[in-house]
Amino acid sequence: MKPMLDYDSSPNRFELLYGMLLDAIPSSVLLVDEKLHIVSVNRNFLVKSQRGEARTVGRPLAEVFPTIILENTDIERRIREVFRTGTSVKGQRMTYRAPGVPIRIYYYSILPIPTNQVMLLMEDVTEQVRLSEEVRRVERHLASVVESASDIVLSTDTEGRILTWNSAAEKLSGLSAQEVRGQYFFQFCDSNQQQTVRKVFMLMKSGNESHTTEFPLVTSNGDGILVSWVFSPMKDDYGQTVGAVVVGRDLAERRKLENQLRQSQKLAALGVMAGGIAHEIRNPLAVCYSAAEFLLMDNISTEFRNECSRKIQAGIQKASAIIENLLRFARPSPDTEMVQVDLNTVITETLDLITNQARVQQIRIQLELKMRPILVLGVSGLLQQVFMNIFLNAINAMPDGGVLTIAEEISEAEVAVHISDTGMGIEESDLDKIFDPFHTTSPIGKGTGLGLSICYSIVQQHLGSIHVQSSPGKGATLTVRLPLL
Repeated sequence: MKPMLDYDSSPNRFELLYGMLLDAIPSSVLLVDEKLHIVSVNRNFLVKSQRGEARTVGRPLAEVFPTIILENTDIERRIREVFRTGTSVKGQRMTYRAPGVPIRIYYYSILPIPTNQVMLLMEDVTEQVRLSEEVRRVERHLASVVESASDIVLSTDTEGRILTWNSAAEKLSGLSAQEVRGQYFFQFCDSNQQQTVRKVFMLMKSGNESHTTEFPLVTSNGDGILVSWVFSPMKDDYGQTVGAVVVGRDLAERRKLENQLRQSQKLAALGVMAGGIAHEIRNPLAVCYSAAEFLLMDNISTEFRNECSRKIQAGIQKASAIIENLLRFARPSPDTEMVQVDLNTVITETLDLITNQARVQQIRIQLELKMRPILVLGVSGLLQQVFMNIFLNAINAMPDGGVLTIAEEISEAEVAVHISDTGMGIEESDLDKIFDPFHTTSPIGKGTGLGLSICYSIVQQHLGSIHVQSSPGKGATLTVRLPLL
């Protein structure tokens, strides 16, 4: 067994400790004399250079280092300068390749030491440089992705001050990144939404959830572009929120398509109501026709003549009101700013359009609305289309007659409108698909499958929800929930 070395009693203990210390250093260390000969090297240098100690110690630098390195780094001149001035040289870069191994990158320093020698300290930074270049490559790639995106992509600090603003944001807003950098994001939002945006940034400071909303982006000329926004908190390495990433998509084309779909669905609904509408207009016209025939007679009293005139006037007013309601429903609903709407008025006006259709199909309408106005924020025409689609679906589900019930339920923050029918119900396999575009259980040619899909889209646009409950043979109940003002 090899005896343990007593460092305290060994005469060479300092040399041994010195050698062990040098070999433990993860950098290459060389001692060089004034003749530029290598006096000592540590194990790290011998391993990295793939040289033995005998072929290195006592040899001039020119034999150990390749000529191209000596010329490019001018290291011999620098060592002589350190000997002459006694001043260290720090932080110089050297690229070194030993035979048969990949290129290595070093940062070297030259330090004077009291033994009339200099220490050449070489730190291998190959991996750090490689990782740094990889990080820069990833950063350039991410920057390219953001700049190439057709959506608005921007970042802010935790207070909402804009840090970055991509090309799509510049194109849509007409504002350059330089113009908006450092400005609060809410300054470029619709005035009605600025408080909401501030609240979103406050929530992201302490939360991890993303937030979605829709509101106009104010452009350089003061116009508003409707944009769908997603706000996501940006975290650092310690999980702390350091800012936000905001992505916005221009909804102009999407809204245009949605309006076209809504309009086509309205025309389809008018086709369904055609029979009831014709009957509803025929009644007042028949009264007008009869009264006009009486007026052509000579032997009628003044009182009866006046009565006939009033009947004609009332019939024309009723037909005119029916036609006006139809025109209002059929008229395209452009995207307008949401305003205060009385939901009860929307429901009753919609029922006026389908009442006669229900009567023709022997369906009784049971209305259970609150006696006071129910105020929500919305677009009246779009909400009317929602209820029209649901009412017509309920009527179609009761071909042999039944009861259509419309009831309201008020909670602290929302109103729920329950529309129930006593029809055939919905199969369980169809319940999860009834709001899908083009899904229909109607015979070919009798349904587009867009009605409830459009309802779902409109209700979501109004920050509400729509749900269905049904069992085959027991009717169905659709519930529309909207936030109260």
